[in-house]
Amino acid sequence: MQYRSNGCLDSVPPVTKNIIIINVFVLIFCELRPEFMYSTFSLFYPASHFFHWWQPLTHMFMHGGFWHIFFNMYTLFLFGSVLERVWGPKKFLIFYFVTGLGAAALHTGVQAIQASVLLRQIADNVPGAVAALQQLYVTPTVGASGAIYGLLVGYAMLYPENRLTLLFPPVTLTAKWMVIIFIVIELLTGIFGRAVDIAHFAHLGGALFGWLLILYWKKKGRMYDYEQ
Repeated sequence: MQYRSNGCLDSVPPVTKNIIIINVFVLIFCELRPEFMYSTFSLFYPASHFFHWWQPLTHMFMHGGFWHIFFNMYTLFLFGSVLERVWGPKKFLIFYFVTGLGAAALHTGVQAIQASVLLRQIADNVPGAVAALQQLYVTPTVGASGAIYGLLVGYAMLYPENRLTLLFPPVTLTAKWMVIIFIVIELLTGIFGRAVDIAHFAHLGGALFGWLLILYWKKKGRMYDYEQ
């Protein structure tokens, strides 16, 4: 598949480009109508009165501010462009949404475990349990980070020995080891409760579903369009 380049934006494959554009426009609407946008399109726990059926999808286009969207869209531009050129728009779009929805699924599953523990604590009159459960119900989850972690896993599985350099700290590692380190950090911080305002298990969910989908494609001989 070939892409004709007439400028900086035109050099970006179509699905990657349009996802970036949609995310930017959604952030603008969030700045204009923050209460409506975040209460309607963020992802809430299903038992919350804020929850709507479309939120597992729409939360992927919501962000908490400039730096949140900047790093997600920059990573999407870097790795999504590569994967879309390899797979083509249709397969890349499927991969992106499977990883994003997988992130929502694992995040919600972990919330269900937390809610179950808190309900038992409430039954045992544990101090603070009611407030913690109420907080879980009203806390929104936003961001494309789960799908972005899926892209990182996808890139590392296709190009495991490619060398990548972080901006900070300026460390150079192969793609395989960099992604493994990222996932271990997310797992440890998720388990031990560091950076509680970050949905660590959503990141892990995106990575997990990306890994599983690529394994499935490999098993079925469907990794690339010309194999189908």
